Amino acid sequence: MNTILLVDDEQRMLDLIELFLLPLGMKCIKETSGINAIEMIEKEKVDLVLLDVMMPEMNGWEVCKEIREFSNVPIIMLTARTDKNDLVKGLEIGADDYITKPFDERELVARVHAILRRTSNDNDKSTITYQEFTLDCETYSLHYQDSTSQLTLKEFNIIKALISRPSKTFTREELLEIAWDYETDIDIRTVDSHIRNLREKLRKAKFPTDEFLKTAWGIGYKWS
Repeated sequence: MNTILLVDDEQRMLDLIELFLLPLGMKCIKETSGINAIEMIEKEKVDLVLLDVMMPEMNGWEVCKEIREFSNVPIIMLTARTDKNDLVKGLEIGADDYITKPFDERELVARVHAILRRTSNDNDKSTITYQEFTLDCETYSLHYQDSTSQLTLKEFNIIKALISRPSKTFTREELLEIAWDYETDIDIRTVDSHIRNLREKLRKAKFPTDEFLKTAWGIGYKWS
C-alpha cells in the first residue's frame, strides 16, 4: 500500500483528494500545516507528497525547499496559479510535477500513478554504472568518485535515461515524455529548467558536469 501525504490548508480539499485516492488502495495522511508536513516526512515513510502552494505560515515553495534538504520523496505541487513563471519556480526548487486547480480527478490519478510507477520500476535495478558514475536507483543519488548528489525524481529520470544510453542525443520532447510518463501540456522549456538545475546541483557537488552533461544545440541533451 502506498502512503500519500496530502498538504493543504483547506480541509475540504484534503477530503476531496482523499476521496479520489482511497478507492485505489492508497493510504492518505492529511496535514493542514506545512511545518507539520515536514515533521511527518521526517518520522514516517511517505511514497508521495501532494503539496498546495498557497498556505499560511509556510507556503508550498518554502515547504518543498525544506523537504529537499533531507528527502527525495516525490512532490506534486497543487496550485491555483496559471503563470508559467510561478509553475517553473516550483520545479526549480525540487518539485517533481504540478497540477493546476481546479483539476480533473482522472488527471490527478494519472499523475499519481505515473510517479508511483516510476519509483516502483526504479527499484528493479539497484545501480546503473557508466565510467566513474554510479546512479543509485534505491536512494535516487548520483555518485562520482568521492562525490554524491541527491536527485529529485524528475532529475533522476532524466539522468537515468541519459546515462543508460550515453551515445544517444535525447530531444527535449523525449526527455519530457521520459520524465513525466504521461500525456502533458507542460511547456517544453521545463526540460531546460531541470537540466539547468541539474548542472548547478552537480557543480556544487564537485562533479565535472560540463564534461559530461552536454547540450546538442537545436536538439536536446546527451551524456558523454
